[in-house]
Amino acid sequence: MSSPCDPQYAPVGDVGAALMMIDSRLKGIHDAKSGTDPEHQALTRQFAASLGPKEANDVLDGACTLIYMFMTWLRKAHEDQHKDAIAYVVPSLVASLRMMPKSIRPGTIPTMAGLVIAAGTGLSPNLWRKQYGDWTDEEMNALEATAFLLAEHINRITNDPDFATRMITEALSSADED
Repeated sequence: MSSPCDPQYAPVGDVGAALMMIDSRLKGIHDAKSGTDPEHQALTRQFAASLGPKEANDVLDGACTLIYMFMTWLRKAHEDQHKDAIAYVVPSLVASLRMMPKSIRPGTIPTMAGLVIAAGTGLSPNLWRKQYGDWTDEEMNALEATAFLLAEHINRITNDPDFATRMITEALSSADED
């Protein structure tokens, strides 16, 4: 029996824009050691501010699609090692989110853990979240941080700072070819 949270029923959203924002954060963090590029940060902020409600919702759905794709990859990678991805990923994610109290409200952390668990069990994160009502403004930073932390986790596992972005870009390219 299929679930109402099955990914086949979920909107994909604007994965490209969501990936651009996550990749920008990844590069910003890694470039912080050598000095961040204020012009790049300003362009990213300007892009986010230019989104209308429909476009913002599409980017939100795209971020959920990224979380789903990242967790699918993590689940497969952990299964190859006979490990449970949820047992390894969720505690680390929660601990990292808790270390950001200025930008991540503590009340949003259980929702983000739920999103990751939903994705890790093959459910659509955005449909799982939708059953509890509309997204809140406070959840937006937490959602972006969750996608960022999952991408960073993948990059650390692969020892490749661009692996997560490249993986999604290649998936998008192959989908366009189909």
